[in-house]
Order: sequence, then structure tokens, then C-alpha cells
Amino acid sequence: MDTIPQRIASLRAAMEKAGVDACLVPSSDPHLSEYLPKRWQARRWLSGFTGSMGTLIVSADFAGVWADSRYWVQAEQELAGTGIALMKIDTAASSLHLQWLADTLQTGQTLAVDGDVLGLAAAKALQAALEPRGILLRTDIDLMDAVDPKRAPLPDAAVYQHDAAFAPQSRADKLSRVREAIRQAGAERHFISTLDDIAWLFNLRGADVNYNPVFISHALLEQDRATLFVAPGKVDAALAAALAADGVQLADYASAKSALHALPAGSSLLLDPRRVTLGLRQAVADGVKVIEAINPSTLMKSQKTAAEAAHVRQAMEQDGAALAEFFAWFEANINQSRITELTIDEQITAARARRPGFVSPSFATIAGFNANGALPHYHATPESHSEIKGDGLLLIDSGGQYLGGTTDITRVLAVGTPSAAQKRDFTLVLKGTMALSMAHFPRGTLSPMLDALARAPLWQHDIDFGHGTGHGVGYFLNVHEGPQSISRAMPEAHMAMQEGMITSIEPGVYRAGQWGVRIENLVLNVASDNNQFGDFLKFETLTLCPIDRRCIDLALLTRPEIDWLNGYHAEVRARLLPLLDGAARDWLLANTETL
Repeated sequence: MDTIPQRIASLRAAMEKAGVDACLVPSSDPHLSEYLPKRWQARRWLSGFTGSMGTLIVSADFAGVWADSRYWVQAEQELAGTGIALMKIDTAASSLHLQWLADTLQTGQTLAVDGDVLGLAAAKALQAALEPRGILLRTDIDLMDAVDPKRAPLPDAAVYQHDAAFAPQSRADKLSRVREAIRQAGAERHFISTLDDIAWLFNLRGADVNYNPVFISHALLEQDRATLFVAPGKVDAALAAALAADGVQLADYASAKSALHALPAGSSLLLDPRRVTLGLRQAVADGVKVIEAINPSTLMKSQKTAAEAAHVRQAMEQDGAALAEFFAWFEANINQSRITELTIDEQITAARARRPGFVSPSFATIAGFNANGALPHYHATPESHSEIKGDGLLLIDSGGQYLGGTTDITRVLAVGTPSAAQKRDFTLVLKGTMALSMAHFPRGTLSPMLDALARAPLWQHDIDFGHGTGHGVGYFLNVHEGPQSISRAMPEAHMAMQEGMITSIEPGVYRAGQWGVRIENLVLNVASDNNQFGDFLKFETLTLCPIDRRCIDLALLTRPEIDWLNGYHAEVRARLLPLLDGAARDWLLANTETL
């Protein structure tokens, strides 16, 4: 079996043969997906670092992975002994690797990166950093073809129609709305590469990407027709006929670049520079006017309709019932049998799988006991995991994909007797979750502006956390969905909060080597009031699962906070009781009692 150093050596040999001095390997695919099909997991394969974000750079005498603070401990462990350095950055948006390249490479040297997986916006930043130093950028080669002789092929899972009972907006209506937005942008055509946009627009789903029900494809929209570029054999005859009835024709996935190159001179094309790769942009025929703007579908799918929100509420009830069954099992067995972090994933997924409409987990379950909970993106493996015993805190971050919605929830459980310090951290995080959950704000507020509301209770005690407070969530789609982001991101116009958006609220505290606390609910933007000061929104909490009262230091809560928690638990009890019986029902009743 080849080793990481041997793989890096193979890459260096390929670099030398191609006449390049350094190679940049992003965590990316031709669709700029978060979860990558195996074919495009080059950074992971070359380095052994399994985090979802990170950038690998290899030169003749150096190899390093740039990873943000969520992954520092994990990366140090996984890169140990490989000869690859961990280059620490504060956030995934950091540009320190660009500065390193500009400072390290010499004038006249060449950096290679596969343009087919390099985002257009990232390419512009790379060019801006290298060109003033006289460093050449080559984007026309994919060195992985030479380095990995067993490289995975394209995924071949079938594409299927999103069940009409759960898809209240028709494909024809969505196509009509997007075409109107294309015209409003001053364009005639629109090219889409992001898989969740395509799945939403065509009311289709797939299984090409772990955890996200999407399929590998591109799409070209014109005013009178649409072309879906997908590998042959993935769409059966009946579905192809249904698509054709809505003016959608199929073409080979590999022909997308040719279609862009064949666009007539003088025509206009809408492209989203943050959601298309450099390789695809370069394929656009000369003479075509390119208009850069956010994909209209990105904004549209973020605003769930009333019918979709109703389905999501039902999915949350089923998810909450599954969690009640899991927690009842856990409480009954924690002192009776050996339970590990791996057991948590097995049991929680099994509980969800028994629920109607369940399709798959929405991401890999995070179950971290004590010190492991201090790693925000920790994942137990058969080789490295902890048994849950003694006293401490167990952090569980999990979610499910249902035909009627996508869930994402984090709860922290007391195991044995939590310490006063653990209860203090838990309560401060809870205060942050409640503070943001109770917020009212003008419609159109830029989502990053809300970030401080969740951090303020922690800041009062000189505590902070390194990840964002909240991400958008799709409708039986990606668990991480834009454009809104409650975080320290620089606010942009398209991040405006609108009715129907679903967002997570998940502040945390992480004490390295000790414990971690994160409490996460999903919330829906709903109308609050319309008065002389404008149109206001507020959050409806969608997630239905008790918060462990054994971990709360009541002395730190205000009366309004206690009232909010009691009201939340009353809602959880009322919604879940009809779905439960036996031990799960007893557990729910015991854990939703009034404080």
C-alpha cells in the first residue's frame, strides 16, 4: 500500500515532468461542492488530512496544508509523520496561502492548479497575488490523472424526481421564475454548476454526493429551453420524458464545455463568479457578453414557501421523535453496557431510519465525549474513539435528510455528574442560543449583523468560539446552504434576511483537552410586525428536542430566559408526544418538565 510520502513524491515527479515548480490542490470539485465525490478528493488522498476544508500546496522542497482553527488538532494528528506541515489560518476565508505563494515562489516560476476545480473568484484572487511577482499560473492540467492510477470514476447513482407530494413548486414554475430573473439581469442565457441549485430548479434529487441528495451535472438555461448535462444512463426514459415535457433536454455531462464554447457571438450569459469554476468560464466563446451575478436560484431556494415550511415542521417532528427514542435508549443503557462514540452514530442513525420519509444522514455524525467534544469537527473512527463512561459532557451533532426537509441539531448531555465549570459553560452557550432565537430584526437585515447577539453572553465572560454562529439549510438539499450566514463574514447585499429562510443557531465553547459545548437549533424567518419603523422578522424555532436541564446553572439565567426555555419545552412535548410511546414517551415527559 502506498504511503502519503510516496504520493507526494509521485506528485513531485509529475510536476517536474510538466515543468511546474509548485502545485496547489484545493478542496474542490467542478461544482465547488462542500462534500466531494471520491474522484475529486485529491487533497485528502494526497495529504491524509480528512477535514472538509483545507488547501494543499506542494513544491520541490515543501508540502503544507492550510487549515482553519476548527481542524488544527485533527490536522496535527493526521499529518504527523507525513512530512506535510500544518499551516494554521484563523478562518476558511483566509488568504495566507496566497501570500505564502507570492513570497516563496520566484519570478518566472510556475504554479499549477486544475482550473476545472478552481472557483472563478478564487482564481481571480490567485492571479492578483501572483502576477505582480512575475509568477506564472498554469490551469490547463490535472496532475492527479498522472499521480493516482486508480482514480475513482464519476458517480453513477440514478437521478430521481423529488416526490411531488413534497415538491409544492412545479419545475415549470421554477424555470419561469428563473428565466424572468435572467431577463432582469440583462442576459439571454444562464449557466449553472452548483448541484443544489440544479436539483432545486429541476425538482430532481440524486445520491452522487455523501449526505446531500444531489447529482453531478451542469445546466444551461435559455428563454425557450433548458439543457441538463448529466452522465448517460443516470436518467431513465420516463424521467427524461417528464423533463422533455417541461422543455428540458439531456446532454452528456462531458459536453458542457463544448456547449459554452458554441454560444453565438453577441449573445449574453449570466454566470455566478462564486459558483462556477475558472475552467468553465474559460470555455465560454469569445464575443459572448458575460454578466456576473449571484445565481437567481440561490436566492429563490433559500426562501422556503409556506407549503415547504409545513413539510419541514413535520420532518422536525419525526426527527425529534427519533432523537427521543435514541436518548431514552442512551439513558437506559449508559450504565448497563459499553457505549462508545461510534455506538452513538449507529444508534442515532438507526432511530432516524425508522421514521417515515427518512433518506439518509445530512452529514457525518459528530459524537465527542469530554476532550473530543472540544474539537468542533471531530469524527470518531474505529482506530480512534472514546468510551463514554465516568463524569463529563457528551456533544452530539447530527442531522437527517427527509423527503420533506433537512435537519441539523446539536445537543450536549450530562454523563454522570457535570462539574460547576461545565455547567457554567453550558449555560453561557444556552444564553447565546436563546438571545439570538428571541431576536426581532428588520426584513433585509444583513445576516452577519446578527452574529454578535449569540456571542454577547459569552463575550461578557471573555469567551469566544472560532466558527460561524449560523448557516442556511436547504429543503431536502444541502445542510449548508447560502446565501445567508450568521457569522463574521463581511456583509454583502445578497446576505439579506428574508422570510422563509432557514438558518442554524449554534454558539459554542471549546476548552482544548477538556470539553466542548454547542447547542444548535434550526430557525425559520417569519413575519413579526409591520409598523411605522418598517417590516420586521423574527425566528420560529423548528428543532424539537429537549435541552439537558442537568447541565444548566439556573443562577445564570434571567426570568425571560427561563420563560423561553419552559415555552420551548412545552412546544416540544406537545408536538412529539403523539409520535411516541413506551420508554421514549417517559423520557420526553421527564425532560420537558417546567423549570
